[in-house]
Amino acid sequence: MNSEKVHQILFKHLPPPALPYCWTLWQSAPFDLKLTRSRQTKVGDFTSRNSKTRPVITLNGDLNPYLFLVVYIHEVAHLYVYLKHGNKVDPHGAEWKNAFKRLMEPMLRKEVFPDQILHLLVSHMANPKASSFADADLTKALRSFDKNADQYTALSDIPEGSIFQFQGRYFKKGKTKRTRVLCCEVQSKRNYLVPKEVLVSDVQLSML
Repeated sequence: MNSEKVHQILFKHLPPPALPYCWTLWQSAPFDLKLTRSRQTKVGDFTSRNSKTRPVITLNGDLNPYLFLVVYIHEVAHLYVYLKHGNKVDPHGAEWKNAFKRLMEPMLRKEVFPDQILHLLVSHMANPKASSFADADLTKALRSFDKNADQYTALSDIPEGSIFQFQGRYFKKGKTKRTRVLCCEVQSKRNYLVPKEVLVSDVQLSML
């Protein structure tokens, strides 16, 4: 992937004040940057098969600019850890946390993020988790800037027993188990563990 293509992607998807910094990160350690269709269970990932091929970072193409920036730096932190340690350390261990905190720090300012995101993100970065979606308040703040945000709600926000639509199927919400919710698909009666911060639609609230 050539530099012009990467720059075009960053220009289109990042908050404008973040572009120079994120472009510099790519220049310091080039990688293939690819956009994918919407993935509810993940918004980005990093892969590197061997030393002879360029690492690849993928991000969902429908992310709003603020979430795109957080995910971009999250994945670049994985890249930097890989370049230094290979696969010898925990993917979300101390090395990654330190890299993520260091790389995100220059972006933690009001010129980049709106206030309703910034103060939550600053708190989150004190001890970043493997997924920003594990922080419910931060997730809601980031997702509030999505297109058509008023048509969706987080699974964690609806009562147990509610019926909702997710990925074209209807489910009934059950018990929450840490970061996931046990949900029963209405048609097949099969149970699934669904991340509690995924966005769902067509919610029919339980009256219990």
